[in-house]
Amino acid sequence: MEMSKKYDPKMVEEGKYEKWVEAGYFKSDAASDKPPYSIVIPPPNVTGKLHLGHAWDTTLQDIITRMKRMQGYEVLYLPGMDHAGIATQAKVEARLREQGITRQDLGREKFIERAWDWKEEYADFIRSQWKKLGLGLDYDKERFTMDEGLSKAVRKVFVDMYNKGLIYRGEYIINWDPATQTALSDIEVIHKEVEGNFYHVRYPLPDGNHLEIATTRPETMLGDTAIVVHPDDDRYREYIGKTVTLPIMGRELPIISDPYVDMEFGTGVMKVTPAHDPNDFVIGERHELKRINVMNEDGTMNDLAGRYAGMDRFECRKALVKDLEDEGYLIKVEPHVHSVGHSERSGAVVEPYLSTQWFVKMDNLAKKSLDNQDSDNAINFVPDRFDATFRRWMEDIRDWCISRQLWWGHQIPAWYHKESGEMHVGMEPPADPDNWVQDEDVLDTWFSSALWPFSTMGWPEETDDLKKFFPTNVLVTGYDIIFFWVARMIFSSLEHTGENPFDDVLLHGLVRDEQNRKMSKSLGNGVDPMDVIEKYGADALRYFLSTGTTPGHDLRYSDEKVESVWNFINKIWNASRFSLMNIGEDFGMDDINLEGEKSLADEWILTRLNETIGNVTQLSEHYEFGEAGRLLYNFIWDDFCDWYIEMAKVPMAEGTEAEKAMTRSVLLHTLDNILKMLHPFMPFVTEEIYQTIEPDRTIVTSEWAKAHTHLSNPTSEDAMALLVDIIKSVRQTRNEVNTPLSKPIDIFIEVKDAARRELIENNRHYIERFCNPGSLDISSEVVTEADVKTDVVNGATVILPLSGLIDMQEEIARLEGELKRLEGELKRVDGKLGNEKFTANAPADVVEKEREKQIGYQSQFNEVRERLDNLKRKG
Repeated sequence: MEMSKKYDPKMVEEGKYEKWVEAGYFKSDAASDKPPYSIVIPPPNVTGKLHLGHAWDTTLQDIITRMKRMQGYEVLYLPGMDHAGIATQAKVEARLREQGITRQDLGREKFIERAWDWKEEYADFIRSQWKKLGLGLDYDKERFTMDEGLSKAVRKVFVDMYNKGLIYRGEYIINWDPATQTALSDIEVIHKEVEGNFYHVRYPLPDGNHLEIATTRPETMLGDTAIVVHPDDDRYREYIGKTVTLPIMGRELPIISDPYVDMEFGTGVMKVTPAHDPNDFVIGERHELKRINVMNEDGTMNDLAGRYAGMDRFECRKALVKDLEDEGYLIKVEPHVHSVGHSERSGAVVEPYLSTQWFVKMDNLAKKSLDNQDSDNAINFVPDRFDATFRRWMEDIRDWCISRQLWWGHQIPAWYHKESGEMHVGMEPPADPDNWVQDEDVLDTWFSSALWPFSTMGWPEETDDLKKFFPTNVLVTGYDIIFFWVARMIFSSLEHTGENPFDDVLLHGLVRDEQNRKMSKSLGNGVDPMDVIEKYGADALRYFLSTGTTPGHDLRYSDEKVESVWNFINKIWNASRFSLMNIGEDFGMDDINLEGEKSLADEWILTRLNETIGNVTQLSEHYEFGEAGRLLYNFIWDDFCDWYIEMAKVPMAEGTEAEKAMTRSVLLHTLDNILKMLHPFMPFVTEEIYQTIEPDRTIVTSEWAKAHTHLSNPTSEDAMALLVDIIKSVRQTRNEVNTPLSKPIDIFIEVKDAARRELIENNRHYIERFCNPGSLDISSEVVTEADVKTDVVNGATVILPLSGLIDMQEEIARLEGELKRLEGELKRVDGKLGNEKFTANAPADVVEKEREKQIGYQSQFNEVRERLDNLKRKG
């Protein structure tokens, strides 16, 4: 049972993970008769290394799976990574540019080879970080969103949805990123407030008058195909059916009416540009207007833009505004702050753009998801407020643009006949592939990751893993991707498997810095989890991440807080080392025997241990790891280390063999269960200590901490609380008057209640051990000299003769202050209990606790007043 004198996380963590993996502790067995428990890792993108958010995410998952493994479940914690189409392609292209190469120079096939090389390189980085974090992953089941099995699942889903009419190809206004030259879904667009302008333009009428129209994007007017007014607008009714002239271009535009127009906004006249605005597109559909696309895919103007062809869109805007002014069409320019969409990936201003793309029809899929949330089968969101977030998203959803103009990704399984243009959608290419060409676009990354919970388990094949471990039990992820990923997994799983993808969704927030700022490259405030591990160890980082906040809330990173966890682990280390040294090498887990006579300290710590096991287990089952961590911290630091271990020194030094044996059993039993409750949070240090006790066993597969309720004695808590209060009182007084513990002092304890007096008398050895009395007098009534220090605890009064050490008037003033404090507490609790609403509506146990407080405060008040009166008489 030899432990090093100092806790060294590097020494403790070195080599353990490899042993766990080699021993197969994390492998799952679909043939097992144990109840299943499964979590699929949210697959990190192979674009870089893991950040603190990933560390937080995976730590929570690992805590859950380690606990479930110890509780006897057959656990699958499935690892994997995402190909991250647009992000990875951008990274690979950037690397090529450094070499003076473009993807076009390489061609599609060679470029994809380079992308696969990138994937392998960064997958190794990610695995090394998983190892450092200690994640209990089943590497035999590792998946990648573009591996052969998942690619098959993606093709099947696409083909099935196409055949059901849920996927279609059509011309539509989509979000277009001119920088990466690809379509974006709505949730890949970040809206930012920017300073722009309203440009008021005169559109001439044949009679010499004009209509005034305002726009924030004048370059798009080159593609105008109509002017629209509201049918009920009396100002313009006479113009409906007539025409205006499009400035600069000279085209005649029809004036039409449509109820979409807001008569109260601006002049009540709108231009219609169906190829460059989603709302205009819909109006154009209703009125069969021509669609004129005046831009190229790179954001430059095309030949349909006339004299502005070849210009960048923003250069065109400047030139066009100048021409409008020079030619008398510009009425005024008004500054205007408005929301402009930017590409999440490139940062470029997104262009609403007419394009032929592939879409998923969302109406029925969204309805099915919402109906599911209204059923007994509803997915449980934690915290539950995010259920409303999910519902809002599904209620307001538009068709999903799933095609991307990239090379890296799942190429769309659609082929076009080279001569006839006929389209073939299928799992495999047509029989005569030479006459067909495959659609060059790939699928949105989220299309494949939406299938992750079931595709990773072998779907569409009826695999043993799918039958055993799907649906999964819980998804742990950040609240910021409810729209991106969580919603898509839900409707995809319901559509393709008929089941929920998971029972629960545990959502956490963002990791922020100490100033509450989001961590970002631009601010330079990011923290590499590997640097934290290097400094403090993985156990310290894991405990901080998992206990630093409540579900659904953000977490502020602080080096100081991680260091405080290191100190906590060091406390555990030293307490374990001391315990094992006193237990001895010949005493192991199998020697524990808790039947027989126990001291008050033994009964108390066993009672507190049982309470802690029950509460920590229940809180962890409800994902309240912050509160579970707080209870563990308080029990370990305060109850076990500061009190029980110190009290255990008494029988270990002076007790009988039977008392020593019981103390060893209680010490080891308590330490064993502490290690088991801590293990999911701190896997490395708990394994080190556990194997110091039992070298041939592992804590990874040990049984979860169990409460032995027959060993609990509820009265021991009150009894120990009284002793602790007495000891603390004496120690506090010593500190106040600067009297060291080495100097004996006379101690008088006045206890009116006979049972409490007997309790204190029976445990006077603890007071003698911790207070070093010259004499100890425990009686129902104490008569002492006037110059004393008194402290009223619940059920007893501690009296210390302090002649020459304190000023009598100071003691009177102190007691008067205490009397005032207790008077305030009594007033507060009396007010609460006198409030009929409180007593009628509060839970019975809460009301009862307030009544107990009232009795305790009244007792203390009476005793303090009595002592004060005595001092004043003697003074």
